[in-house]
Amino acid sequence: MSTTLRQRLATKRVGLIGAGALAVIAVAGVLAWVFWPDPEPRQREYRDATACLLTDEKGIAGPEAAPVWTAMSGASASSLVRVQYLAVAGPQTAGNATTYLNSLANSKCGVVVAVGAAQVAAVPDVARTYPAVRFATVGGGTAAANVQVIPGGSADTVRTEITRLTESLAG
Repeated sequence: MSTTLRQRLATKRVGLIGAGALAVIAVAGVLAWVFWPDPEPRQREYRDATACLLTDEKGIAGPEAAPVWTAMSGASASSLVRVQYLAVAGPQTAGNATTYLNSLANSKCGVVVAVGAAQVAAVPDVARTYPAVRFATVGGGTAAANVQVIPGGSADTVRTEITRLTESLAG
């Protein structure tokens, strides 16, 4: 056998080995892609329900609103009900709070929780305008058909009632 013939056979063998290796790699890649586990979702899939909190100018950092927001956030994590808050800017009067309360009632909140004297004082008029929306006042107010009054004395009572109210939106 001549040297040229040997070189040609060796080149063909190397070419066949390379093509076989490439085919094995391609098959392994396709199998890995097909059977690779789906990644965990990066975001929560929330229910179509929202609980809203109306606070004074301090927002959720205020002493009255902080425990309420903590309870709402905890209930949101377990029930997948969305929660949001809105702080009343400017004068802390019932008239000014009414504008913010109307905004929450119009934004498809299933329940609106009011914390703070001005915010609680604004609830009766707005609740009459939006009978399909449930309202809750913390630490005062007057109960009505769609208004629940949560006594503000005990932090455990507030936490329990706010959690129950938020989770009730989960259906």
